[in-house]
Amino acid sequence: MTTTAGPQDGDTAAGDRLGAELSDAVVLFHEAVGSLLGLSAGDHKALGMLRRDGPMSATDLARRTGLTAGAVTGLVDRLERGGHARRERDPADRRRLVIAASAEPPPEVAEAFAGLGQGMADVTARFTPEELTAVARWVELTTATLRAQVDAIAHRRASSTG
Repeated sequence: MTTTAGPQDGDTAAGDRLGAELSDAVVLFHEAVGSLLGLSAGDHKALGMLRRDGPMSATDLARRTGLTAGAVTGLVDRLERGGHARRERDPADRRRLVIAASAEPPPEVAEAFAGLGQGMADVTARFTPEELTAVARWVELTTATLRAQVDAIAHRRASSTG
């Protein structure tokens, strides 16, 4: 990113640019980390959901990622082939399958996230508690907006194919 100035007085173009640059940086970070595992950024993020939130059905994973059922089947196949996830019986309903992460990430992935954690701690230390409250609110609202857009795209896709 070439600027540290943020959008001023509702400067939509500057806000759009900052948002795009943040999005690019996040995706490229996850693409780099995913490459350590032989995964794409999207596959790595789906694996992260399984690690963070625990086993879930393919339907739940599709809903969380905005992918189609067929795309989730391919995703789970890739994760299984790489030894990153497995299909297993749901302990609460043995008729149902869930997808579970297989193992903890390898040391080089843990190291990448440790580096990110330290870098983000350094960034956070530059802000006052009041500024961090505003940043946290922006992140929460941005996350909700992005999730809503994923849902809207999935709904439009389903409507156009169904």
